[in-house]
Amino acid sequence: MALELKKTGDSSLTLYVPDLDEHYHSYHGALQEANHVFIKNGIEAINSQSVRILEVGFGTGLNALLTACASDKSRREINYIGVEAYPVATDLLGELNYPSLIENDNAEAYYERIIHDRWGKEQKISKTFTLTKLEQKIEKCEFEKKFNLIYFDAFGPRVQQEMWSDSIMKKMYDCLQSNGFLVTYCAQGQFKRDLKKVGFKVFSMPGPPGKREMVKAIKNK
Repeated sequence: MALELKKTGDSSLTLYVPDLDEHYHSYHGALQEANHVFIKNGIEAINSQSVRILEVGFGTGLNALLTACASDKSRREINYIGVEAYPVATDLLGELNYPSLIENDNAEAYYERIIHDRWGKEQKISKTFTLTKLEQKIEKCEFEKKFNLIYFDAFGPRVQQEMWSDSIMKKMYDCLQSNGFLVTYCAQGQFKRDLKKVGFKVFSMPGPPGKREMVKAIKNK
């Protein structure tokens, strides 16, 4: 799959897939989208000092990097599992400019570890952030422990409809602890109906720049 580097509205780079006419992040701003959806409305909305996070669609590792930096700030222990069926080549990831735009002195070192870490093995990125990257389709994944939070960051329903089905959402529901929640940039009507169908309580939240809404879905007790 051919990939191209593209600059987004906040000067951060993203990857573009010409064959699908799809970007890995919002062209309005990759960094500000990730911060808004997954950090502000994700990890920062959790009070626990020990958090397990599942990311579906590991992609460029941007969400993992921002979460590692958030872990520094909050001093909370984060165990992070990123699932990606089609990993991006490491040399291409090395051309992305995220660390230079993040206000954390360790961002560059963290990103180097994130993109170079071996797949399928738990690695310490920092004192408080542990990462496991799984090169696998989410349908095939089985997890021994449940998660507090899911970052759902697959390609959009237009190009990857199967990833937004009610069967996948049921798997996400089952992966979460009681009162755990999922956040995603997508706010499509059918997607929200499927979340409700499998048991989630669904909230439409203000979206990042360039997008009216995003979704937060909480697992009911």
